[in-house]
Amino acid sequence: MKEKLESIKSSALYSIEQAKDLKALEELRIKYSGKKGELTTFLREMKNLSKEQRPIIGQLANETRELIEDKIKHTKIILEKKQEDKKLLDEIIDITLPGKAVAQGKLHPLEQTLEQLCDIFIGMGYEIISGKEVETAYYNFDALNLGPTHPARDEQDTFYITEDLVLRTATSPVQVHTMENQPLPIRMIAPGKVYRSDEVDATHSPVFHQLEGLVVDKDITFGDLKGVLAEFAKQFFGDKVEVKFRPHYFPFTEPSAEVDVTCVMCQGEGCSVCKGEGFIEILGCGMVHPKVLEMAGIDPNVYQGFAFGMGLERLTMLKYNINDLRLFYENDIRFLSQF
Repeated sequence: MKEKLESIKSSALYSIEQAKDLKALEELRIKYSGKKGELTTFLREMKNLSKEQRPIIGQLANETRELIEDKIKHTKIILEKKQEDKKLLDEIIDITLPGKAVAQGKLHPLEQTLEQLCDIFIGMGYEIISGKEVETAYYNFDALNLGPTHPARDEQDTFYITEDLVLRTATSPVQVHTMENQPLPIRMIAPGKVYRSDEVDATHSPVFHQLEGLVVDKDITFGDLKGVLAEFAKQFFGDKVEVKFRPHYFPFTEPSAEVDVTCVMCQGEGCSVCKGEGFIEILGCGMVHPKVLEMAGIDPNVYQGFAFGMGLERLTMLKYNINDLRLFYENDIRFLSQF
């Protein structure tokens, strides 16, 4: 029995030493120490030994088992280290090679223009207020002095969700909500998406963007309006730009005007874009109509206000000499990456 045990020990230690991988090592563990392994079988046969031999051989068997198990554990650590080293070697990355360039995204030109406009008006003390794109007909029309029978309402009677809910045709309803809910004085701008049933062409779209402004306070005059818009034009188009106000009609302002600036294409010399006039229209404005103030709960005998509105697409087209509004929405990276 002693010779057999010595043979098992020698064979096991040699085989474990020669194991090439963890799979082979596990097979050896089962061969010698498993339920049906050689060493396990040997221990079962010890019952056939005499009482004198059993403790002697039993001690040698336990020592052999511990020796084999320690050898397996030690060899497993070595093989796991080799396996990990091989994996790291196979997955090595040569950091000296040039990496793949990752294209850096940019803000959409309309978003760039919006950020610039917001910065300009924030610098003049204005607050940015957003509102709902789905509005009631009252706030979209009636509260702005555009009653059901007003002829100017026909141009904006557009996308209705229900008889009383409409996709807003301007960001003007935000101004009305602000006048109703916020304490005076008010100095705010309302940028956002608006909807009208226009045919898609080089200068029109059924979905576009506006930025409207409102000031309500005591002793506000048309001169204040002119000063704000002249400063805005200089900051947006440059110090050399000239501003011209032309009388116009809007139901929600009185008096009203359209604002022209020096043509950015020809610098006032006259070209096909400005039709030889040297000026080009950029926005509409005026003093808030007393009736609009009254409907918002503001006394027009105490407070006055002015409002203005501009199209984001139009300003961007003028600033960057873009001749087709549809380019903004075609997602052509060749176009968008220029800005």
